[in-house]
Amino acid sequence: MNADPTTSQDTVPPAVDPLHGQPHQIVERDGVRYTLLGTAHISQASIDAVRAAIDSGAYDTVAVELDAGRLQSLSDPDALARMDIVKVLRDGKTHLFAANLALAAYQRRLAEQLGVEPGAELKAAVSEARARDLPVHLIDREVGLTFRRAMQRLGWWGRAKTGAGILLAMVGDEEIGEDDIEKLKGGDVLESSFGEFAAHSPALYESVIAERDRYMAANLRDAGQGARHVLAVVGAGHLPGLARHLREDGTPPQAVRSELEAVQERKRFPWFTLALSVFVVGGFAWGFWQGGLDVGSDLVVQWVLATGLLGALGCAIAGGHPLSILAAFIASPLTPLHPALASGTISALVEATLRKPTYADFMALRDDVQTVKGWWRNGVARVLLNFFLTSLGTAIGVWTGGLRMLGRLVG
Repeated sequence: MNADPTTSQDTVPPAVDPLHGQPHQIVERDGVRYTLLGTAHISQASIDAVRAAIDSGAYDTVAVELDAGRLQSLSDPDALARMDIVKVLRDGKTHLFAANLALAAYQRRLAEQLGVEPGAELKAAVSEARARDLPVHLIDREVGLTFRRAMQRLGWWGRAKTGAGILLAMVGDEEIGEDDIEKLKGGDVLESSFGEFAAHSPALYESVIAERDRYMAANLRDAGQGARHVLAVVGAGHLPGLARHLREDGTPPQAVRSELEAVQERKRFPWFTLALSVFVVGGFAWGFWQGGLDVGSDLVVQWVLATGLLGALGCAIAGGHPLSILAAFIASPLTPLHPALASGTISALVEATLRKPTYADFMALRDDVQTVKGWWRNGVARVLLNFFLTSLGTAIGVWTGGLRMLGRLVG
């Protein structure tokens, strides 16, 4: 296997080399020549270089640092409007949906600030290749899968910080900092979007950057089957790792994908939920046994009011429908005792069912989440607010009700 990376300037006169001046590496493996073109996701020069390379006719296959979802968002801005928000809630993907909103908001701010749509060179690569009837391979890992693998590596505090950062990214309207712009010149929009956390977290860096290098190299090997010269358009920051894995990794591509797509299900026993359930139910039983009907019923009422009223209050602050508020009140005393249920999910489901977000809500979402008022005006954003604020109110109610019950039991 010959895998000696080189630059095309060594073999082709600069005057006719479409990659002249652009970061790139060439790897030869198993009789296939892979040209890895490193791009900046905010550069017109990268867009021109991609088009020139494909138009040169030197390549019989094109691979792009995209997954199907990101390509759809680049090619079809209206795709978001066809999303079923109720299904998102039922499938437990609310946090993932919020992360995608944060990424979309970040990209929009970049486009407005710099005048270039992030990822335009990747979109151009797909368009040019299809215009020439060349096979196109999307080699990146799905964004949601990358996010889930990153989150599973973090502790609760890391997940809390990342969640707060996602919320700030959705509502923030400040200019993108110079450091983030420099990262984009290096060419990875995911690293830049979550760069504040990845820079200080080896776990996030591993999932967001390093794993994807190996994943894309495996997909490139599959893309090279039956090809002679493959052009891979990737962010410049991926060039070293991608070239190394393409040269050296001997693991079958399918095995690599299986390893890097696996998401461990939480196997930890829900000790906190169990302890809370024992405490609450045991407290009720003790109250009825020691104090009779009056004390027992009083403990039940205190718990229901503390959790139910604060959960309902969170839903009301989010602008929830009266029936959504009622659902929050009913669910909040019960869901803390069940490891797989959340009061925010139930109230948000009722909200989305009764006031299903419209096409206009989805189309205006990116603009509306940039302002405080927009979160309450937009149907999609209001459902998300319902989920987060109801859950927050219930959590506060659990501690409030629990402390009151403890004081009553030991008093």
